[in-house]
Amino acid sequence: MVDDVSGWHELATGIAEQRGPVESAAEDAARQLLDRVVPLGSKTATAWRVLQVSPSDAGLVTALACRQALPTITADGRQGIRRLTDDAGRALTAVRSLFGARRIFSGKSRKEEAEQAAAWLLSLHEEVTGTRLIPELEGLAAWGGKAVPAVGPSAVLDEQVGLAPRLGSGAELVGRRELDPARSALSAIDRALHRESEFRAAVKAAGNAVRKTEVRKLVAEMPVERLKDVTSGQLRITALLDAGIRTVQQVLDQRSRIRSLPGVGDTTGNRMIGAAQTVWQTTMDEMPIRIDIKNRSQDTTKLLTAMRAWDAARSIRSATSDLAAADAVRPLLQNLASRTSHVVLLPRARTVAELRTALVAVERRGAVLGGENGAAGGDPWEDFLSRPADYYAMLAELGFLADDAEKSQGDLPADIVEAVRQLTLDTTHLKASLRGYQSFGARFALVQQKVVIGDEMGLGKTVESLAVLAHLRAKGSSHFLVVCPAAVVTNWVREVQEKSALRAYRLHGPARDDALKSWIRSGGVAVTTYDILGWLEGRIPERAEPACLVFDEAHYIKNAHAKRTQRSTALIQRSERAVLLTGTPLENRIEEFRNLVGYLRPDLPIDASEISPRQFRKQVAPAYLRRNQEDVLTELPERLDIDEWLPISGADQQYYRAAVIEGNFTAMRQAALRAGDKSEKMQRLVDIVREAEGNRRKVLVFSYFRDVLDAVASHLPAKVFGPLTGSVSAAARQTMVDDFSRAPAGSVLVAQIVAGGVGLNIQSASVVVICEPQLKPTIEWQAIGRAHRMGQLESVQVHRLLSEEGVDQRIIEILARKKQLFADFARVSETADSAPEAFDITDAELAREIVAVERERLLQAAGEG
Repeated sequence: MVDDVSGWHELATGIAEQRGPVESAAEDAARQLLDRVVPLGSKTATAWRVLQVSPSDAGLVTALACRQALPTITADGRQGIRRLTDDAGRALTAVRSLFGARRIFSGKSRKEEAEQAAAWLLSLHEEVTGTRLIPELEGLAAWGGKAVPAVGPSAVLDEQVGLAPRLGSGAELVGRRELDPARSALSAIDRALHRESEFRAAVKAAGNAVRKTEVRKLVAEMPVERLKDVTSGQLRITALLDAGIRTVQQVLDQRSRIRSLPGVGDTTGNRMIGAAQTVWQTTMDEMPIRIDIKNRSQDTTKLLTAMRAWDAARSIRSATSDLAAADAVRPLLQNLASRTSHVVLLPRARTVAELRTALVAVERRGAVLGGENGAAGGDPWEDFLSRPADYYAMLAELGFLADDAEKSQGDLPADIVEAVRQLTLDTTHLKASLRGYQSFGARFALVQQKVVIGDEMGLGKTVESLAVLAHLRAKGSSHFLVVCPAAVVTNWVREVQEKSALRAYRLHGPARDDALKSWIRSGGVAVTTYDILGWLEGRIPERAEPACLVFDEAHYIKNAHAKRTQRSTALIQRSERAVLLTGTPLENRIEEFRNLVGYLRPDLPIDASEISPRQFRKQVAPAYLRRNQEDVLTELPERLDIDEWLPISGADQQYYRAAVIEGNFTAMRQAALRAGDKSEKMQRLVDIVREAEGNRRKVLVFSYFRDVLDAVASHLPAKVFGPLTGSVSAAARQTMVDDFSRAPAGSVLVAQIVAGGVGLNIQSASVVVICEPQLKPTIEWQAIGRAHRMGQLESVQVHRLLSEEGVDQRIIEILARKKQLFADFARVSETADSAPEAFDITDAELAREIVAVERERLLQAAGEG
């Protein structure tokens, strides 16, 4: 029995000597690593904990791996080893007194101790032989201390290391390569916060370089006779002409020899040079910057690069979520040791996923800011082409575009203009640059509180209203509501997200209930439709009452008796502020425009009877501001209007006669496009599309009628998108426009004029075709305004397909009257007094009149035949 236990003792002792140092080294390694875990977060709360590891920690990680590599030992095995090493060792020493000579010479107490030890060993032997302990120990001893390969820090959370359970659940490992981009991005963010003025100065310098190049070209063509103009004719230039100096630029280039010319002394020479410098400086002061996409000069490329860097740098101030992300990860990134190769992320108050999201946000913002040199990668021309309106707004902000202050004020009286000028617009929450006239419009809305912004199509009414909301947010307001047609909900949500720091909520579609709850709870800009207003009634608690309402395409509520109008006006009456946006405030009736103003300012004394345009504008001025493209968009490319008067083919004539005989006005308007390839209009449309493709342009084709659009789409020899009609969902419309914008030159978007002409921005097209004259001129203007608007870089061609005889000619006559009516009452005009009711005619009356005239004409023609 003693021999058995003695053998077991040696076995257990060998195992303990083999495992002890390994386990001790591992425990020491774990303690060192755990002691280096540090918290991340604010002074009051720990969001995460982190552990930095480096290649020098390979020994610690390997020590942990060695312990993990030891054969697994059961709890009974550990207890058995302890008993066989410590307890059994003492018992084996004591029991020796019962053997050999020691038995004779041992004293009584030793013998008693030996007998107790023998009894314990007998008990132990009996207990052990009844278990699997010895086979387990023999298995452990057989391992023999096999060598474990060295393990690097990248394996610190691996199961083979065994540290992860002691760090807690949710630990994740991030490599240095994942952190370095975010670290560089954080540096870019911090630089941008401190270097905005530097970037702005770089733009001014680059802009002046572009202007100087243009000035030199202009002055190089300017005859030297201009010097007489700036000296009131007192300067003689004969000596210059005799010397072959013909232009003002040559005077500046050859100033060193001017004074030595025959008949020219120092005094006259200095006057010549001074006059030339005056001409040059005056030209420079008045020279706007124009960015020519067909002449991508090095100077202009430098300007665009500087502008992109400046825009990115200043946008960071309104990027509150990105700044919060930067603050969250700053302690980690700034304290990252140079030798660190990996970081263990440990959740505390916030998850590791949130930390990773913050790192991605910082890296993304850094990429926008441009990394170390402050200039984002890629072609700056591509960025300019994707958002030219933003670039022109920056140029206007720096004074590089002419901005007529008086024209930006519309027809407002002096006292309102002065009040608007006194207001300082807070753009903290606005990401977009504002043109001078846009800033004025936003301030006008803030000062007057309830207004109609009737700026012509394409002038940026959306960003003006966003500037109003951003200002109010900076002053403490939190909830805002935009009401618009369903077709432009997506566009509004995009604009809010891209041009402001406000959150947008889509109160439209199946997720509107959840969106409404989120908006009520968190605040921001809720975007809904006129048709949803009924659903919204009673759902907005007092704490979330909108501080400002925005009604886009406000002519949707021109009819005072319509339900959506009544719901809209109820909201307006409850709200302190409201902005009605419409580029077409007047269609047929002055009464409708009077209604819009009346919803906002029922206190204004607007006469209900006959009234002159000048008096009308004066009465509505406190609530109405309108500016026209030609007054404020000096950089807008020219628009070429082409009335394509076409003969009626024999096939067209058959369809037209049948429609007139039936008295079908709608069929009369479509007749000229029903004959397919035999239609003169269709043939001309095909020619226009082919020509546009050859000129690298895209085409918009508008018609009021779905049947016409289907016929056009089936006959055009190009990539056709659409038809975009009223039945197409808002999201699908935007997708269609996006796909068309990305399509190659020669592509065509066909759209119903009452659907595609509202709310969508389609600057990628520069050829517009209108298949038939519209009964309301504003519908046509809206459609053209989809392409000819701020941000358009190409000249815009507008082709109107008109039949030489028949219904088109009659409608054009009516259109001429309506255009004049609009100009008299809704635009700044010096037209003499006139009565609005003089040209008031309903569509039904117009149809009856034209059908009757055409019947008479055709019958007369048949009789003469």
